Amino acid sequence: QVHVVESGGGLVQAGGSLRLSCTASGSIFSINAMGWYRQAPGKQRELVAVIISGGSANYADSVKGRFTISRDSAKNTVWLQMDSLKFEDTAVYYCNVRGLGAPLRADYWGQGTQVTVSS
Repeated sequence: QVHVVESGGGLVQAGGSLRLSCTASGSIFSINAMGWYRQAPGKQRELVAVIISGGSANYADSVKGRFTISRDSAKNTVWLQMDSLKFEDTAVYYCNVRGLGAPLRADYWGQGTQVTVSS
């Protein structure tokens, strides 16, 4: 089994910062990309940021300049530094892992961590 565990969510005032972390463990043999998605109430899950094995990263337009994704490949860990948080960043944030694991799947997901930004 592949285990994907997130941490770091919480309640923060607008303009504040939070740092999310995610670690993949278990039967994960190689990782091509790790990323963060979010889902707000009544909305579809959307990509926030992704970092591929070569180190390049992509961000949703709504978070560019405010969020930074980073990764420690040796530890199968990814972080999302979120600065200048806005009310509209409130959502459940999910870690996504793409790679080779057992059982074989296109994506491995964490359980999600709640981020709430008060206005």
